Amino acid sequence: MSADYFTSIVVPMLQGAKMTVLLFLIAIVVSIPLGFLLTLAVKSSIKPLSWLANAYIYIMRGTPLLLQLLVICFGLPMIPGIGEYLVLDRFVAACLGFILNYAAYFAEIFRGGLLAIDKGQYEASQVLGLSKRQTMVRIVVPQMFRIVLPAVSNESITLIKDTALLYAVAVPELLHFAQTAVNRDFTIMPFFIAGVIYLVMTLLLTVFFKWLERRSKFE
Repeated sequence: MSADYFTSIVVPMLQGAKMTVLLFLIAIVVSIPLGFLLTLAVKSSIKPLSWLANAYIYIMRGTPLLLQLLVICFGLPMIPGIGEYLVLDRFVAACLGFILNYAAYFAEIFRGGLLAIDKGQYEASQVLGLSKRQTMVRIVVPQMFRIVLPAVSNESITLIKDTALLYAVAVPELLHFAQTAVNRDFTIMPFFIAGVIYLVMTLLLTVFFKWLERRSKFE
């Protein structure tokens, strides 16, 4: 494989990787706080709110992400009467799908983190005269963060790999350009290169979360 050919396939794939990284950043930044809000809704004493949050989590975790992306991209515009107002840019629709899906997974991770905190922590906070909000912000959330960090790390790595599903909704990301090169040149080399790029991205994520885990131990 010549250097010129290598460059001709790698440059477009790196451009596609930018789209992959952009989707990942948007999804992770929005879905994590949304997931935490869902966790609070599940634990809410307002029964209808708790029921709706549980139903949402069940639906989003119980159906394939690809199906959800297809519904948002192609299904919503077909709804009679309002479909014309639900036509979204493919990338925007993909971001929405990933955010809604991963928020449900993060909600379950955070719920598990809250359950892992000893009840004595809450009782000690009451003895100290802390309000529920102060207890949540100062005591519960920092401990929960340390508990769920490995699970969040694993889910984040899964997210960056799942961005390959953008290919199914015609968003030109990394795998799209790899597939184009394979079809054009009748060689599987672009797939190997795409795999290396994904491995580099997941390695960087792994290193980042390992750093966060080490730092959290000293706080």
